[in-house]
Amino acid sequence: MKRIVSFIFLIFLCCSSYVAAQQRLSNQYGSSASGLDRGNYDRNGNPIDTTAVVDANTIPIGLYAWKVDSRFGNVTYVPIDTLQHQFQNSNDVGGITGQYNYLGNLGSPRLTRIFFDRRDPSQYLFTDPYDFCVLRPEDVTFTNTLSPFTNLSYYKGGSSRYGEERFKSYFAINANKKLGFGFYIDYIYGRGLYTNQSTALFNGGLFSSYRGEKYDMHFIFNNDNLKMAENGGITDDRYITSPLDMAEGKKEYSSSEIPTRLNQIWNHNTSYHAFLSHRYNLGFYKEKTDSVSADSVKTTEVFVPVTSFIHTVQVDLNNRKYISYDYNQNNQYFEHNYLGTDSIDNTKRTSVKNTIGIALQEGFNKWAQAGLTAFLSYEFRNFALTDTTDVQGGRVIDHFKESSLSIGGELSKKQGKLLHYNVLGEIAIAGEDAGQFSVEGKGDLNVKLFGDTVRLDANVFVKNQNPVFYYRHFQSKHYWWDNNDLSKIFRTRIEGKLTIDKWGTQLRAGVENIKNYTYLANTSTPITGAEGEITGFKNNAAVFQHSGNIQVFSAILNQRLRAGIFHLDAEVAYQKTSEADVLPLPELSAYGNLYMKFGLAKKVLQIEMGADARYFSKYYAPDYSVAMGQFYNQNPNEKIEIGGFPVINVYANLHLKRTRFFVMMYHINAGSGTSNYFLAPHYPMNPRMFKFGLSWNFFD
Repeated sequence: MKRIVSFIFLIFLCCSSYVAAQQRLSNQYGSSASGLDRGNYDRNGNPIDTTAVVDANTIPIGLYAWKVDSRFGNVTYVPIDTLQHQFQNSNDVGGITGQYNYLGNLGSPRLTRIFFDRRDPSQYLFTDPYDFCVLRPEDVTFTNTLSPFTNLSYYKGGSSRYGEERFKSYFAINANKKLGFGFYIDYIYGRGLYTNQSTALFNGGLFSSYRGEKYDMHFIFNNDNLKMAENGGITDDRYITSPLDMAEGKKEYSSSEIPTRLNQIWNHNTSYHAFLSHRYNLGFYKEKTDSVSADSVKTTEVFVPVTSFIHTVQVDLNNRKYISYDYNQNNQYFEHNYLGTDSIDNTKRTSVKNTIGIALQEGFNKWAQAGLTAFLSYEFRNFALTDTTDVQGGRVIDHFKESSLSIGGELSKKQGKLLHYNVLGEIAIAGEDAGQFSVEGKGDLNVKLFGDTVRLDANVFVKNQNPVFYYRHFQSKHYWWDNNDLSKIFRTRIEGKLTIDKWGTQLRAGVENIKNYTYLANTSTPITGAEGEITGFKNNAAVFQHSGNIQVFSAILNQRLRAGIFHLDAEVAYQKTSEADVLPLPELSAYGNLYMKFGLAKKVLQIEMGADARYFSKYYAPDYSVAMGQFYNQNPNEKIEIGGFPVINVYANLHLKRTRFFVMMYHINAGSGTSNYFLAPHYPMNPRMFKFGLSWNFFD
């Protein structure tokens, strides 16, 4: 708690140092004609509906936000995160609609059950399961504002001894109309209701942008420091499914009393990232005439970009420590101990990627109906892995150096209201990834129908991907492999989405074919007793590749219904995999949120109160590997199903001027009996818990 208070004090100091300069900026440029305070609120803090922010034409006046892609730095405008709806789920590791499997505790690793929502694994895959808080360059939000914009959020659940806390801050300021700065801090501390499960995750970053007529720049520097205690899951699932059988005549065990498989083990990831994308535009000026009144017009000169020269550089420094102090425990649990009694093994990655491109801009004349970009990328990667050979009391560090040179192009149409599309192709022509290629196409068609705009989205790709480095080589305390014969992964996907806002309907469906699907598998070996019976398993893992084809079909329906103050939001997802043993997916995932929404005190106080539930059908969900910090397929000799159990939360969500607040009774239906509330094998969900959250927005 002391650390959280210190963070809050630091934020207020930083904010106050900019107030005087920002007030001068507001005086220089004045307030907007409408009097809005640059966001979803007016000067009195009353909310303004901006849920329809989809492009530059509907950005809230005075305060707007955007994200950039990590290849070219292209801008995509996004709504300001000030909405009340679903605020109670904004700190749920399981996701807004409960679509993620995770280990129970706040900040623990997670994996989405919706296959089409899974990102491709990164070259440093150890932080991929922490996407709840780890931001890639394309996830960072940039802001342009006339007055300082600050958001402070605090979340807490459970008791001070076993509970969880999160503190988030975001600050943005502009030096002038073009140049802006900001920073964000995200600190998660989950003590854990089960033993040896605590998380301490710190993420912070600085960002800056300059958006001029001829020069654009976006810069990010951030740091991730992720430490998680590992317990290997509980020793016997019956502590959850049949607690009275395990109590042996005494009271039921509390969550903190249930024994776990491991202790004194931690995964610790430390990363530093720097990202810079900038471009110089060549073009011409033309006159623009605006009507000021019926009798007068105003003529201004506007710059029209024709050609852009683009450069993007991204530098990543990653370090992972696997820390394990109990040598006897390791011998009992793991099949191999390659590093003997060493308590720590390390792996490091250094990556530097440069992309240069030249773009012909869309719309500079009537013939330029689309933009065209050509680019060249070069990436250098250096991986360090611990070897087993002792040299003068130390260990040899093996370095694996790789490079990849690729070329590509992009054709895109972003202007207009009817049709937008983007086609991107890239092929690696030299280096470790030579022969790797991808062609991706996205588009949307907006048609006036039923008194509303019906939106049709399409997403198509063909990819031939080289498996990431740690699937090809890995040297550690317990796992070791050199897979030099892995084939490239060939994937094709066709996906479409239909959106009718007036009906509150969204239908998304698609199919994907995967050849040479590559995955991490549990290869634990059985331990036999005196009479040849299996008494347990010693943990091990390996990378497998399925040489055949796997088909995945997915259909997801989202529907919003309303009757007066009563609302129902529902999501139903159906998935089918042709190889459930290789790529396990639940056939059915569902989410429902039934609530009342109304206003008090002349609607200044907005209230949502109700209950939501998430559910997925039983399936052989991926297990979790402590030694690698990754989800992997279950051991085929001791597979168990999880799912088939609804999780229900009851909540009240309030919005008063610039403040959002929620209270929630999480997992209200938890209890004794035969409850099967696991989100990963042997990792039970947290039991019933009271949670609350608070978020302040400051616009001056």
